[in-house]
Amino acid sequence: MGLCALVVVLLVAGALSMVVGARALSPREVWHGLFAGADADQRVTEIRLIVRTVRAPRTVLAIVAGVALGVGGALVQGCTRNPIADTGLLGVNSGASFAVVSAVSLFGLANPFQYVWFAFLGAAVAGVVVFGLASIGRGAGNPLTLALAGQGIAVFLAAMTTAIALSDKASLNALRFWNAGSVAGVRFDVIWPVSAFIVAGLVLTAITLPSINLLNLGDDVARGLGVNIALSRTIGIIAITLLAGAATAACGPIAFLGLMVAHVARYLTGPDYRWLVPYAGLLGAVVLLVCDIVGRVVVRPGELDAGIVVALLGAPFFAALVWRGKFRDA
Repeated sequence: MGLCALVVVLLVAGALSMVVGARALSPREVWHGLFAGADADQRVTEIRLIVRTVRAPRTVLAIVAGVALGVGGALVQGCTRNPIADTGLLGVNSGASFAVVSAVSLFGLANPFQYVWFAFLGAAVAGVVVFGLASIGRGAGNPLTLALAGQGIAVFLAAMTTAIALSDKASLNALRFWNAGSVAGVRFDVIWPVSAFIVAGLVLTAITLPSINLLNLGDDVARGLGVNIALSRTIGIIAITLLAGAATAACGPIAFLGLMVAHVARYLTGPDYRWLVPYAGLLGAVVLLVCDIVGRVVVRPGELDAGIVVALLGAPFFAALVWRGKFRDA
């Protein structure tokens, strides 16, 4: 019933996303814009252009990216046994940012549709490097080692990104636009390929969910129950990289979303990841969609990027988590 209720909320938010904007549209106008033929009059043709090329791609991307970041946030907390972990822990955001400024600086790319694939490649490579570093040495496979490796790579890539951006004006402009985190301005010819990677990540997530429950009992207990810890964690990290990398490549880095929805989902469902992950995915889509709608309304006729609205919501949420933990410890 909870999942069904979330689906209904998501459908309502999707409908609102189609009608709210710089130019408000009625549901009837949206319907005509979606299904009107090429022989429609000028007014309907204008509405069709708004609905099909602006509102519909934006709504679909918010849903797809929200699901990916929500599931990725819940999964990374399960794989690392860290309740304040986020997808940025694997260096995905920093890798994507570094790849964007590098592509703009080296190849002179000016169109976001050109460097989105470099962003995905950078996110994937960063995730692989972090996992590789965490898998060698005495602390191999330890969640703490993974977190430290991710933080180290993230800091290094952030420094390199800043160095390139400050030395190249075009790279700085691209980074400034992309780093805000927005679901606007992306066409379906980018959304569909990105969605394919997200679907692959969701399939891997479904495969690893039962073992994630056992991993959270501790490595020794999971090993005693027959779980291949290295394989399960590897599949989980690959799934997180695909989900977070694809979403970040399409939207830019959106902070705190995975962290927030994972905790809300855990509050609603308990610690069972077979329920927690679907809840987190739907909650991620709802939150990102609602934040995008709020961003269109609060500074009308201008817009506030969805990533900024999510950060404004997520920063107090994170502070509340820290305060709550300290309060309990006291």
